[in-house]
Amino acid sequence: MNLPKRNSEDGRCYWMTPDVREELQPLFDQCIQDAMDGRITRPDSLWPPVVVSSEGAPFEVHDLMMGWAKVQRAETLDAEKAIAFSENLRRLSRWGEIDYHLLGLLERELQEKYFVVTGREDDHPWNREYSLKPDIRAEEVPEPLLRFACYVAVSYKVYGLDFQYLDTNYLLGLVEKVRPDMVKKLKENGTGRLPLNLQKRKTEQFTASANDAFAIIRITAKDSTEECYGEVLNYLCELLSQEDFPHSYTVEFKGPEKRYLPITGLPKKGINQLCACAVQYPSLHPLVERYARLAMRQYERYTNLSDEQCALPGSFAVFALGMLEKKWRQLIWDYLDLCDDEHSRLQEKFLREYVKQFGFTSDTVPIFVRGVLSMQNMKYSKDYAAWMANAESLDALLEAKVHLSEIVPSGFSSDEDDDEDEEPTQETEASPEEVLQYAWETVCYVIWGKASAKSGQKVVETAPEELKERYRQIFIPVTENMEQRGGLL
Repeated sequence: MNLPKRNSEDGRCYWMTPDVREELQPLFDQCIQDAMDGRITRPDSLWPPVVVSSEGAPFEVHDLMMGWAKVQRAETLDAEKAIAFSENLRRLSRWGEIDYHLLGLLERELQEKYFVVTGREDDHPWNREYSLKPDIRAEEVPEPLLRFACYVAVSYKVYGLDFQYLDTNYLLGLVEKVRPDMVKKLKENGTGRLPLNLQKRKTEQFTASANDAFAIIRITAKDSTEECYGEVLNYLCELLSQEDFPHSYTVEFKGPEKRYLPITGLPKKGINQLCACAVQYPSLHPLVERYARLAMRQYERYTNLSDEQCALPGSFAVFALGMLEKKWRQLIWDYLDLCDDEHSRLQEKFLREYVKQFGFTSDTVPIFVRGVLSMQNMKYSKDYAAWMANAESLDALLEAKVHLSEIVPSGFSSDEDDDEDEEPTQETEASPEEVLQYAWETVCYVIWGKASAKSGQKVVETAPEELKERYRQIFIPVTENMEQRGGLL
């Protein structure tokens, strides 16, 4: 299909400006439909987030949500389609990119159409009182609209900032004035789509409950046996195999054995405890891996961790296996391929302990490099330079440089200031060679810090004589030709 030329300032997408609106409207509408059907993709990790339709037409997530929300009406809103549309856009960007327009839609179509408001006009909606308009009966408020309001309310609870539980209370308060049974059921049993034996489970080994509306899994282990941890992991795998269970969630685990993963700085949450206890038993390792692979989802996170300690679901299971032996490097690689700085930062703490335990080798260096590039601003440590200061490790790093284009993630950018409030810089237009060079400089900085500047001059000068040539080859620019690089690249 021949698409029009992209008209955004950075050339990444289409803007619905008046001069091209008529031409772009069919593409815009198709992208909205594709978002409902789950057929959109995100081409990069730059900001603001852009998604691409099945026909290859790119639009900003913010514009799609704004355009869709403006035309929604209480009387005709389809809850299932609205939830699917919102959830697919959230999954490929973040809740904070779409919530403003969803809240505005519900204020307009639910609150203003059906409720009388008391309180000062300058009060926040959280602090005002609402009651049904005298001429409106509860059954006249469309149920799909109320179901969608429940989805938005729960999403604020699951994905929003700490204070946004007030938005949850505001929206659920409106629904409760009309359908108190709907809110009660939501809080007690979730959406009702989960099988009963997954909503609640009790065995001789453990008790558990799962609320798919609020994305909370609660598990209490009665003992610390292999059988008990096996049953718990099987329960988690059953739960995550359910198509409708949220991909971002909280696991609240309690057990008698207070064991945690031997990684400095990891939060001592229940999922950490569960994984640390379970990997004591080799027979459970395949089950731990199965949980990890079911849990690992790009752009998702454990919702009970702070932004500073955010982690992709499955992180603790990957860390638990990864710290045991190098045979799990493929799992680690697959995990790092899904990480991004906004949803996962704990990989930095794991990578440090990983190379501390196994050293910089031909097996571990590619993983370390991939991990460095899976997040922004990984911290420099002088320990890395010390662990790298031997022929085997330096050769492994040079080999990784040879294959750097295979290690750098597809969404990696040379844009250091990936700030949603700033205009994209020229670096977002960097060539593939410039991106590789920036990636390599990032890796070198994490290992050698400021000494990596000026082609690593300080590092080379202070290196043992027998290692100088290896260090020199490491700091040669990636973009130089084969002859200049001594045939090493």
